Amino acid sequence: MVAYSLSENTLSVPMKLFAKNRLRLCDVLAPKVSRKAFILLQGGIDTYRGFSSDSANNFRQESNFHWCFGALEPDLFGAIHVKTSTAILFVPELHPDYAIWDGQVHSREHFKHKYEVDEVVYTHELSEYFKNHGADQLLLLRGLNSDSDRYTDPANFEGISEFKTELTLLYGAISELRVFKTPEEIEVIRYANKISSEAHRAVMQSMRPGLHEYQLESLFQHHVYSKGGARHVCYTCIAASGPNAAILHYGHAGEPNSRKIQDGDMCMFDMGAEYYCYCSDISCSFPANGKFSPHQAHIYNAVLKANRAVLQTAKPGVLWTEMHLLAERVLLTELKALQLVTGDVEEMLSARIGALFMPHGLGHFLGIDTHDVHGYPPEGPPRPKEAGLKSLRTARELKCGMVLTIEPGCYFISSLLTEAFLDESKTKFLNREKIRGFMGFGGVRIEDNVVVTDGGCELLTDVPRTVDEIEAEMAKSDLKVDL
Repeated sequence: MVAYSLSENTLSVPMKLFAKNRLRLCDVLAPKVSRKAFILLQGGIDTYRGFSSDSANNFRQESNFHWCFGALEPDLFGAIHVKTSTAILFVPELHPDYAIWDGQVHSREHFKHKYEVDEVVYTHELSEYFKNHGADQLLLLRGLNSDSDRYTDPANFEGISEFKTELTLLYGAISELRVFKTPEEIEVIRYANKISSEAHRAVMQSMRPGLHEYQLESLFQHHVYSKGGARHVCYTCIAASGPNAAILHYGHAGEPNSRKIQDGDMCMFDMGAEYYCYCSDISCSFPANGKFSPHQAHIYNAVLKANRAVLQTAKPGVLWTEMHLLAERVLLTELKALQLVTGDVEEMLSARIGALFMPHGLGHFLGIDTHDVHGYPPEGPPRPKEAGLKSLRTARELKCGMVLTIEPGCYFISSLLTEAFLDESKTKFLNREKIRGFMGFGGVRIEDNVVVTDGGCELLTDVPRTVDEIEAEMAKSDLKVDL
């Protein structure tokens, strides 16, 4: 069996995963196209920093191309004859000098065996290949990603104008198939969760006041790569402490995980490893000193109850919007018990009070992209318009094979709450003095990855979640690293 693995200690991913994906795609498209129609995808290209010729960015394959072929190298094309599922990989014919600077120039037979495709052809022979095989239709990838609001770029090569191209079928077909993971894909996501969960445990054990946030970020990255073979993380690590935990996507270039962690801080670390282009997305919240204060425990447990309520309720047939509202309902009930909000919980839901404390959506599809595709297909359901709900990255009905995150949170975001204090329709539900006592607290997010099954959903993430479990984990030293 031909498989990808970075070493004998990392997961082996069989090439049949991609062969199965190609077959699924052809089964969907075959009734809609001619007998000589080909799917054509263009892989990612090498990019460089600015105008530098020697600072190449760490290449990562284009997601749809990876889903079909699993090929690691840049500058490739891939074609699939729809009626027969014949897979053709087009590779550059490299100059002999490549061997001097970048390594062995591999034969076409090498790539044929490595990726278990039917044929390998040089990229400069694309036009000739399609002419020789009588291609009367090239299905190209053109469509709007509902999450990023960006269009995909269809494949392009010299001579493509000589062929009839089709731009409406492929994107919807491949995106809908990516929503439903095969058992082979779920195993890779499970492995990404495994190594990310271990890395989060290492971070918890190594945490201490006085460290800087970036040091824990670097520990996570080191662990998932050195122990798990994950060369990439799925997104910029969020290693937030204290008030920074109220910044939902902290960690970017302008806020580069640079704060010195203080005794008494609540930390919120949102970090996930990517293995062979398949993602994990895990958030852990914990006290910097290893012991929850009463305030920290109250807010943490409120979010944990919301997380577990969704985990226990999510199943096929349930709308994701209803799961978001369930999380809000549990969270508001707990905040009411803490006297941070007051009034009828259902009225608070209607007034969108939950969005003041959880302005993001409950979760999103997860797969080859962190925010995976087709959350809002053209046929609906449409994106909600209400505060909080409009941030959901899907509003679809849950079905078996979907992989999602469950990530309720509670944040004390000054700009949101200060504005709400001035809004008569909202301030009547808010205990200003109590809430002001939490300004600077930051926030809590508890994010797990799940796969929807016949009976509900399976939890893929394995990290300490209760207050007692977290405190016990932070007292351990088996994964501790002195920073």
